[in-house]
Formats: sequence, C-alpha cells, structure tokens
Amino acid sequence: MSYFERIDSTSFRSTPHVGGAWKTDEQHIAPALGLLAHVVECDRDARRDDGLVIGRLSYDILGTVPIDVVDTSVTVLRPGRTIELVEAVLEYDGRAVVRLRAWLMQPRPTTELVATAHPPIASPEDMEPWDASTVWPGGFIASTEVRRAQAAPGRAAFWVRTPIPLVDEKVSGFAGAAGLLDIANGMTVRADPKQVAFPNLDLTAHLFTEPRGEWIGFDTTVSFGPDGLGLTSSVLHDLDGPIGTMSQILTVRPN
Repeated sequence: MSYFERIDSTSFRSTPHVGGAWKTDEQHIAPALGLLAHVVECDRDARRDDGLVIGRLSYDILGTVPIDVVDTSVTVLRPGRTIELVEAVLEYDGRAVVRLRAWLMQPRPTTELVATAHPPIASPEDMEPWDASTVWPGGFIASTEVRRAQAAPGRAAFWVRTPIPLVDEKVSGFAGAAGLLDIANGMTVRADPKQVAFPNLDLTAHLFTEPRGEWIGFDTTVSFGPDGLGLTSSVLHDLDGPIGTMSQILTVRPN
C-alpha cells in the first residue's frame, strides 16, 4: 500500500500510512508535500520534454486535512524557456490545505564547479537506529526508518527512509524525498510534545542538486523564541553529501 492512491487525473485517496503525529485521524502533512512535488513533475512532463529541475520548494500549510480524498491543481505562474515558477494546490472538500510554489530551472553542466562548505554528516550505517514512535504516534511515523545521532534536545543529525511508495504509480526519487522532508520538525524535539505543541506553518527547501538514493539526511537545529515562534533549520543530505537547506517556521504553544 502507498501513501496515496490515484483516483483520476487530479484526485488521490490517502491511506492509513499518512496518519498524523499531532492527531492520528488527520494527515501528517509530509506525504502531501511529496504528492504536490509529484503533480508538479507530472504537469511539467506533460507540457515539455527538456528536463527542467526543481531548485526550490516553498510550501504554505493552510490547515489540517482528514485521511480522505484530496484534489490537486497546477498553474504555471511564470512561464519561460529556461526558468518557470509553478504553483500547485492541494484541496480537501473545496478548501485549500497546502500551496506550493516551485522554481523549475534548466540544468546545465557545472561539474567542474561543484563545491560546498556545508560539512557532511555520518552515514546511516554509522548512526544508531531510533524508534520515532516512542515520541510520536501515527501511521506516517510508523512507516519510516530513522537512524539518528542526537547531540542535545533540538540538535541532531539523522537519516530517514521509507519502504512505502508515495503514490501507486511511477514516482521520481525527488518527489519521494520531498515526501519525507516535513519529518524534520519531530526528529529532535526541544520540548515534550505532550507538554508543548510546535507545529510548522510552512516548509521551504532550496536544493543545489537532486537527492539520490533511498535515504535523505538532515543536520537539524530547533530554536524557540520568547514570543511563541520557533524555527527548525536543516541542511539536507544524500549519501554523496550535502544537497541543500530547509527551514520550517513553528507556532510554539505550551499546553
């Protein structure tokens, strides 16, 4: 069973594997973010054949969504020969739940310029398995495998993968990885989620290379401010090294 099953050209049925961490009868938003990346790629491939790559994913999370049928749409906001800005929307019962704006960019050879100052993290084999369901309930968390090196509350490096397909059809490795990104906010908690809620309102990832392989790595720091705001910041990795950065703004709500 996959996280989503396609019903028609724009609609998908979510499965129990998307069960949320804050409320188990609502969707964990992570697979939905991957689904929107997938529909953006499907729309791109239906319109053009020149292989634009996604350099930025910027999601606004507008509300919660039940484990049910969702609808998707894609609009090209800024067409172009080498660069496009595309918006994808996920809706439930006519209500927008997530909006994604993605920059699609023409690839070109820059192998001789490859460099980054972001340090690598230890490989999955060099980190201990960690059972995230000891902190979080829900079908999505239960569906993932995590290896983690925890430095302190709110500071950790970790790797995540899942055997569950994103959709019951061919999906790129990029979209599959996008469906795991939102897990970052729960992998190194700064406060007990039974005592403090800290859901994220958005997620923005900037990528300088596409993720490769089944593992996606995170070097993550969680910060809480004095006025109910927080931030989860991550450097993203695949097994070859750093691939980009990601941030999530949090609303911090003590019970």
